[in-house]
Amino acid sequence: MSDATSPISTPSRAPHVRVRFAPSPTGYLHVGGARTALFNWLFARNCGGTFILRIEDTDVERNRPELVDGILDGLRWLGLDWDEGPFHQSERLAGYRAAADKLLAAGAAFLCYCPPEKYAGGDAAEDGAESETRRRITRCSCRDGRPSDPAQKPAVRFLVPLGGTTRFDDAVFGPREVSNDEIEDFVLLRSPRTDEPGSALPTYQLGAVVDDIEMKISHVIRGADHISNTPKQALLYHALGVAPPIFAHVPLILGPDRTRLSKRHGATSVGSYREEGFLPEAFRNFLALLGWSAGDDTEFLRTSELVARFSLAGVSRTNGVFDRAKLEWFNQQYLQKLPIADLLPAVQGELERSGLWRAEWAGGEWFAKTVDLLRPRTRLLPDFSTWARAFFSDEFDYEEAARAKFWKDERLPELLAQLADALAALPEWAHDPCDHSLRAIAETAGVKAGLLINATRVALVGQGVAPPLFDTMVALGRERVVERLRRALPVIAAGRAIG
Repeated sequence: MSDATSPISTPSRAPHVRVRFAPSPTGYLHVGGARTALFNWLFARNCGGTFILRIEDTDVERNRPELVDGILDGLRWLGLDWDEGPFHQSERLAGYRAAADKLLAAGAAFLCYCPPEKYAGGDAAEDGAESETRRRITRCSCRDGRPSDPAQKPAVRFLVPLGGTTRFDDAVFGPREVSNDEIEDFVLLRSPRTDEPGSALPTYQLGAVVDDIEMKISHVIRGADHISNTPKQALLYHALGVAPPIFAHVPLILGPDRTRLSKRHGATSVGSYREEGFLPEAFRNFLALLGWSAGDDTEFLRTSELVARFSLAGVSRTNGVFDRAKLEWFNQQYLQKLPIADLLPAVQGELERSGLWRAEWAGGEWFAKTVDLLRPRTRLLPDFSTWARAFFSDEFDYEEAARAKFWKDERLPELLAQLADALAALPEWAHDPCDHSLRAIAETAGVKAGLLINATRVALVGQGVAPPLFDTMVALGRERVVERLRRALPVIAAGRAIG
């Protein structure tokens, strides 16, 4: 294992792919974690494999158990269904301690009585991704059976071979080699918290390897910030007598300033984007292209196509950049291009959240046609309940700017009253009859049709910008159009009187 000429061989595995996503409940599901989960899910679905969810919750000082539900909700919103789990490491402690005992018995680990601060900087990152800063490597006398401080409760550390290198192959970054002299004797079990047997808790390194062995994980797909953990885990696999899985480290996600994505760049929680009104499929499409390519310039890839085309060969070594404007573009593309039947449940959910939904709309032609009319102008789902509110509710305000611009002609009250009467008498309620009625009134009055079109639009939806007027009229229906025109008349007159 420590021989510089003998790399760890790529394991010979059964054809069935088994991958896992293993978040720690120390925060909400963030964009980087969601992208890692997505890549694992796509790979499993592409290969007909198994996607496992594991909660790595053994760090009692940092874990927040209430966040587990938030992580699960985020995965469900993204549509990343898991086949097994969620498994909780906090319920699997006996297996980690048994593995540590096996390593002690084999001479591959030792009891370390050094105080934790002696290894400060070396162990700080052992429960997950490590920093890129080169650490000071400390070898203590405990590894030679000479306890440095027998009064201390001992931790269990891995006995890293002296000299030589540890090699592994990465499916994205290629062959990697690390000098064993740069790998500290990393902790497997922390010092016991109490004198009770079994109170020592495992570190990330031990827990991940033991679980990946037991769960028969074939591929470990995770962020590139974990690549420095892989030599340690490769050593652990070898010491436990098991061939390591195939490792694939995916590039990091950076902010627009090319630094690690963080809160200073804006929202990083998946839940925040859900609340803003992004469509989950648009978010999946956007995330998939942060560090992966289908091999051509295609960007709009529905989930079924992502599954069909995904492979580790398409994962880039170059970090992705999170571009909020690009994400919004994807969302607009999905709002405009999805089959209307696929979009309606999301719009219904938005209207339900805003208290605008009516049960009689469900499955009806009117709802589908109205959403289809509105969606070319939408950016996020809340647009259906904000600027498009007047299509779903009779309670809406008139924009002050629109009133000032389009309701200033003194002839409008009389003309709109005539229009209301003419529309009420139409034998057929359709686009062309509505159009002809308005233009006939304008022509008779000697005014431009645009004057009536703009004023009518404000009366019907409260805004100066909306879908085409006569399509809007058809969507609203005769009764609502006529009622809204007549309701606007005293408001227009009052505004003129004040002016």
